[in-house]
Amino acid sequence: MADSTVSKSPAGHSIAVVTDGDLAELLPLMRAYCDFYAVKPSDRSLLDLSRALLDAPEQDGLQLIARDAAGEAVGFATLFWSWSTTAAGRIGIMYDLYVSPQARGQGLADQLIDACVERCERRGAVRLEWQTAPDNLRAQAVYDRVGGVRETWLSYVIAIPRASSGERR
Repeated sequence: MADSTVSKSPAGHSIAVVTDGDLAELLPLMRAYCDFYAVKPSDRSLLDLSRALLDAPEQDGLQLIARDAAGEAVGFATLFWSWSTTAAGRIGIMYDLYVSPQARGQGLADQLIDACVERCERRGAVRLEWQTAPDNLRAQAVYDRVGGVRETWLSYVIAIPRASSGERR
């Protein structure tokens, strides 16, 4: 079972592991994140992703939710577990990091990253990895500020057609 520890900042912000009770507030944040990247997965698919993580946090990963001092959900991060042969160990992959526009500039992105690092330490991961779009300069400023180091690797993607589409390569 995932750790549900809540961390609080001096400003009253909190970071906690997402629970089933958070999904209704998490969904609009995930939708806004997808809108930023101009992709349109269905709400059902987004919730299925969150529920899969809720069902297997030790195996697959978890999501964290950030709340402002009033308790409103204003950000989230998704952390997946994987392995790295070159690091000879478990790694955490912060696949998503999003803070709503009205809550930016308050240190919530830093807190979400710190919470991901903390979860990695608890799992015995040797590092936390993530990616961002080359033109996402605001995110890059945050990542540079928290001590992230740019790597020289390029990312490639091959889309896998859904089995129901009948497409084959």
